[in-house]
Amino acid sequence: MKRMILSAVLVLAISAVSFAQKVIAEGKTYSALGDYTVSKTDNPIGMLGNECKAYVIRYENTPMEVTVVVCKDKKCKKFVVLSDKLSVQYVCNSHYFGVERLDKSFEKEGYKTEDAGLNRVEYFHQKVLGPGQIAEMDATTTIAAFFPFLLNTDESMIAEK
Repeated sequence: MKRMILSAVLVLAISAVSFAQKVIAEGKTYSALGDYTVSKTDNPIGMLGNECKAYVIRYENTPMEVTVVVCKDKKCKKFVVLSDKLSVQYVCNSHYFGVERLDKSFEKEGYKTEDAGLNRVEYFHQKVLGPGQIAEMDATTTIAAFFPFLLNTDESMIAEK
């Protein structure tokens, strides 16, 4: 009987570890959504006919998950940010790193930037967040810290403690 219980606990522990995503970065947003954690997904995501790396951002005070899909472009990378509330892209080129509305090419796949969920004042503040040619992990953590400010937040997004 003891072996059976021990075996069951061992199987559960191994299962939990194998399905858990490893946190590769964490930090503060200084927003109502709270601190963030960034995890890398195991499987690439198909976007515009390419296999792209993806990261999942989770925030402390909301059940909302944000997916960042990293697509290589001719000049630099596009970081397509997808959530239930808002979808945008952060782009980098040789001059700057900043936010943009989603390109028309993403509409074919069903992604579009909706004005209702976008804080326009913050959108224009984030048009240039830094110099271009930013490292992928640095760009992802910058997105995790600044993305919550783009949202027109309401009470349904934030969990009460």
